[in-house]
Amino acid sequence: MGVVSAVADAVVVLFSLTIAMAAPLIGAQSVLPRHLYPALLQDLKRWYAAEFDDYLMAEPPAFLRGIFWLEIAFLWPLSVATIYGVLARRRWAATTSLMAGVTTLTSMSAILGEMLGSGRATPRLLQLYAPYVVFAFIAILRGLCSCPAPPYPASSARKKRV
Repeated sequence: MGVVSAVADAVVVLFSLTIAMAAPLIGAQSVLPRHLYPALLQDLKRWYAAEFDDYLMAEPPAFLRGIFWLEIAFLWPLSVATIYGVLARRRWAATTSLMAGVTTLTSMSAILGEMLGSGRATPRLLQLYAPYVVFAFIAILRGLCSCPAPPYPASSARKKRV
């Protein structure tokens, strides 16, 4: 079980890191004023939209702008907290992992629903977004199934008192 837990932790940290980087640097460009971003980041967003044919990122609809606000205000700080919590082995990391997973799964449901419903998504674009659904499930399971160890062995605590 330790190996499975370590793999789940690694996946959660990796995807939380991508969210922590992409939300303020790429996604937020769709809702915040352009002058806040250097030309290099604006070009990166345009290149990504063109290279992966991401029509949602090129012309974000209103629902996606709402998701970007959710990412900036809620998911970004939550991802940073999850990274710290997992790496520092904090007990509350299970809660932040659960919250990040549920938020990501909810957002991805709306995004993938639009992509599949519109018929405009390329297989390459779907392959780019699909790992975030897997991440969301792993983060949710990590949050629900984490069984933190006691801070110290109970038997040694009794021996010290006697």
